[in-house]
Amino acid sequence: MSEVHAIDETAGPAPSVSRSVAVATDILQALLLICVVGWVIDLPRRLFGLSFYTEQLLAVCLGLALALSFINARYQRPVIGWIGAALALIICGYIAYRYEDLTLSIAMLPTEGVIGSAIIVLLVLEATRRSAGGVLVAIILVISAYVFIGPHMPGDFATRTVSPERLLVYYGLDTNAIIGSILSVAVLIVVPFTLMGQVLGRTGGAAYFADLAMSGMGSFRGGAAKIAVVGSGLFGLISGAAVSNVMAVGIVTIPLMARSGFTRTRAAAIEAVGSTGGQLMPPVMGAAAFIMAEFLQVSYGAVCIAAAIPALLYYAALFFHVDLEAAKHKIGAAQVEDMPRFSEVVKSGWHFPIPLIFLIATLAWPEVFQIPIERAAVYATAIMIVLCLVFGYRGKRVTPREMLRAILDTGKAALDIILIGAAAGMVVGALNISGISFGLTLQLISLAGENLFVLLLLTAIISIILGMGMPTVSVYVLTASLLAPSIIKLGVSPMAAHMFVMYFGMLSMITPPVAIAAYAAANIARVPGWNAGWTAVVVGWSTFFIPFLFVTEPSMLMNDTWPAIIWNLARNLLGIFIGTAGIVGFAVAPLSTPLRLGFVAAAVAILIPPHVFAGAQWLDWAGLTGAVALLAFNWMQSRAQKQTAPQVAAP
Repeated sequence: MSEVHAIDETAGPAPSVSRSVAVATDILQALLLICVVGWVIDLPRRLFGLSFYTEQLLAVCLGLALALSFINARYQRPVIGWIGAALALIICGYIAYRYEDLTLSIAMLPTEGVIGSAIIVLLVLEATRRSAGGVLVAIILVISAYVFIGPHMPGDFATRTVSPERLLVYYGLDTNAIIGSILSVAVLIVVPFTLMGQVLGRTGGAAYFADLAMSGMGSFRGGAAKIAVVGSGLFGLISGAAVSNVMAVGIVTIPLMARSGFTRTRAAAIEAVGSTGGQLMPPVMGAAAFIMAEFLQVSYGAVCIAAAIPALLYYAALFFHVDLEAAKHKIGAAQVEDMPRFSEVVKSGWHFPIPLIFLIATLAWPEVFQIPIERAAVYATAIMIVLCLVFGYRGKRVTPREMLRAILDTGKAALDIILIGAAAGMVVGALNISGISFGLTLQLISLAGENLFVLLLLTAIISIILGMGMPTVSVYVLTASLLAPSIIKLGVSPMAAHMFVMYFGMLSMITPPVAIAAYAAANIARVPGWNAGWTAVVVGWSTFFIPFLFVTEPSMLMNDTWPAIIWNLARNLLGIFIGTAGIVGFAVAPLSTPLRLGFVAAAVAILIPPHVFAGAQWLDWAGLTGAVALLAFNWMQSRAQKQTAPQVAAP
């Protein structure tokens, strides 16, 4: 589902779809899945002894995705849509058929290559505008224009000279542009994982995770909000899309939080922050994580391992906030009738974790299983289909017809990421052919005065600005190409630099003025999106600090000894708890203004990495000592209040 259009789709019923469009859509989706799954499990070679270039498959899949986009019922010009779909299929099919000959003559700029590439570029731009909005398209056009302006710029801003024909052919046929690595990740990796998420969600998996969260957290104080936090995190295991997470989980948790005593604005903010964090949750993170593995040339398992502690810190921070907020306002258990028992939920849905366990095992021990990640996702989906058809969930089995519908709808669910992958390839292509990124790296370092903290702060701001109105994967490709190299240049590890820009690109989902996840949650809560967005920033305050931690502390990305990892994790968890208490105004008991300031100061001292500057280690110990003292003092205040309360109430 598109992160942009998902908000609009909640406002009213979907437009009616003609029979011809419905049939064409199903055929295109089926062909797309057959191509992807067949390639992933190597059917052409195994059954027919055939082999193709990966780029030929990508061209076919791009044509199918473009055709799906143009016949989409959201746009009420069917004739233009059918023409665009036919043109996409013909051009992409021709490129796939003639790919070897075209690439061999690419340096000669053949006329058919120039014209075909020009058509592909126009189709991709229009389909991307429909899918992800005009922001990404505008950025692509600006970067493309700079390719021709750059050669006339002075100093480090100067770029190589590129002719319009050369740029078009590079966009359309080169493996570093549209039909390149980013589209390959979107088609060959993201589509299989989207298929797994679709099947799991449509066969009771989403309800299973929601019931787990409800039965496990509903009876505690602030239970409704804790259901939202845990439910969003669990749903994030299978879906890395923030808005989809809001729509699946928030439709239940936001009204539940409002009934329990949270304001509607805060309920929307809590759900938005919780759903946004799903993009960090292994094993199925957001699509940006798969592309990160491709950029860094590491396994996806390595990215999952690096993301584990940041994800833990993210959700721990949110959990601390809702718990302390509930304690401050005396909000009790969730107001749920017939709350399911945890044992009953586990007994009824015992089979749902099995495919996920299989997937995690293939990621954790690749040398044992020797199964590519995309093939593991297909196998996990097959296991899930069999188990769900046999066992169902809570007395209900999915029918084969419903299962087929879930499988087919994967095409529409993965459509946006395929189109964004093609468009992002144009960004990478423009940077590669012109050399823009090299000059920009030097300029950013110069602007920051070669100061890492200033550069990180500048990068964070730019990432959030670029993320306004765009899906995280688009933001990540831009920031990874334009900003991450400058951070690496100052000595930061590539994994930390890329995780940093992805994290802040993700946070644009809850940062006004265009906070897509917050606006989606606000739409459910029926409150102004602007208010929900700023409340989400307050609720998720610590998430804006976490990226700075793992840039300067390798242990936060699991790149250190176990004692160092455990110590720094515990220290940062304490710092986040102390800071959250100061923000909320409650720890063990309500905090006065001076105490709140003391808690915040102690948290800052703890969260500053101990090796970031001379004397930082002593500041760290001072913060830890102060935190313990403040907690002890607040605990004594709480005991004193409990002892005096009966005397005050006595007649």
